[in-house]
Amino acid sequence: MKKTVSNTLMAGAAALVLLTAAGCQDTKALDEVRAMASKAGQDAAAAQSTANSANTSATAASKAAAAAQAAADKAQTTANQALQAAKTAQAGVDATNEKLDRMFKQSVSK
Repeated sequence: MKKTVSNTLMAGAAALVLLTAAGCQDTKALDEVRAMASKAGQDAAAAQSTANSANTSATAASKAAAAAQAAADKAQTTANQALQAAKTAQAGVDATNEKLDRMFKQSVSK
């Protein structure tokens, strides 16, 4: 009986050692999983930051493009006004030249 108790105590001690060792391994594995999860969280935060930065840059580029388009539209309007003014001035010059030609022809014919 003494031997059975001794064997039972030894088996229990061995089991305790195995469970403790297994527990340590599980703790190490759990720590590794936690570290990986933390790293993944940091990577996700960095990716979100990069995406936000890209979005900000795209928004700024879009605003710059809109401003450039507005400037181009204004320049086109100014060019159209200048063209119209030039056509009006040319019509005036043509009318004046025609009057001068008539006056010259009248003075030569007298």
